[in-house]
Amino acid sequence: MSPRVASENLTAFCVEALSKVGMREDDACVAADVLVTTDMMGVFTHGTKNLSRYIRRLRAGGLDPRAVPEVVKEGASWAVVDGRSGMAMVTSCRAMRIAIEKAEATGIAYVGVRNSCHFGAAGYYALMAARHDMIGLSMSNDIPSMTAPGARGHILGTNPLALAIPAGKEYPILLDIALSTVAGSKVYQALSQGHPIPDTWIVNGDGLPTTDASVYPHRASMLPMAGHKGYGLALLVEALSALVSGACCRNEVGSWLWDDGTKPTGHGHAFVAVHVGAIEPIARFKDRIDGMIRAIRESPKAKGSDRIFLPGEMEFEKMDDARKHGIPLPQDVVDSLLALVEEMGLDSGVLFGPSGEAPGALK
Repeated sequence: MSPRVASENLTAFCVEALSKVGMREDDACVAADVLVTTDMMGVFTHGTKNLSRYIRRLRAGGLDPRAVPEVVKEGASWAVVDGRSGMAMVTSCRAMRIAIEKAEATGIAYVGVRNSCHFGAAGYYALMAARHDMIGLSMSNDIPSMTAPGARGHILGTNPLALAIPAGKEYPILLDIALSTVAGSKVYQALSQGHPIPDTWIVNGDGLPTTDASVYPHRASMLPMAGHKGYGLALLVEALSALVSGACCRNEVGSWLWDDGTKPTGHGHAFVAVHVGAIEPIARFKDRIDGMIRAIRESPKAKGSDRIFLPGEMEFEKMDDARKHGIPLPQDVVDSLLALVEEMGLDSGVLFGPSGEAPGALK
């Protein structure tokens, strides 16, 4: 049974760890909220499991804990932010806030980011816009690890793309996807847990399907989602995240996971906010979105199905449960956090309570 940890405890632990490696408390709080919210949604591959990896880079110099993101170019409805190789969650939140502010004035805004790193779950930033009654888009490029139709080897990154649409009484619509068949982190997770993977996830060095997770990424490549469709969307993300923003592109991007952590990775991101209320009365829009959601939910079900989910609905329900009962952290996440406790001399009581023992985390 997974230990349940209160979100405020997990947040305090992350803030303590990030502050200890030099981050300002305000910035540490921003990064912690991104990671903990991701865990609350049940997306454990992109949450606090990666905290130790970010801390390794902060210690090694590949990330600057004191970096201040800077707007280096801007117009009425666009901007480019230089992350200065700082923590990508801090840079990304600032970039989306700028997009929201500019969209308030102009109706729609784009903000590109350069000199960044792995930014965690793309959906967090898209949801920022939805919480301001805007449609939000967020995306990022990454080091190539995905092939293309007709190719052998790495061509593009898995280039995550997320969208969020505000609703009224219903949950927002939230879609957060890698443009590969699955996110690369799922292959790593399967390997760490000793599980085989489907033969539709990766191809080996000859371009043939394989179920051996251990060959990825050095001797295997991810397959693009839906073939040429995922490949085409990945090119769009590369263009908006890197070519427009001036960030590193394709093989110029460094690995945030496999190198020694001493060098910046140069990731690029893009954030778009659409101010719905500038075009259509927001109350009417939300009422219609709610109606569409309910109509889809009430549509005839396939044989053996008792429910139709909207994108993001499962994650929001998990978040509601986590608020009430704590976050059910998988064992690999717990192990990663406990390793940080030992390595950094942190107080496990902040995370798991006075006993410091994971199984009794939340009473």
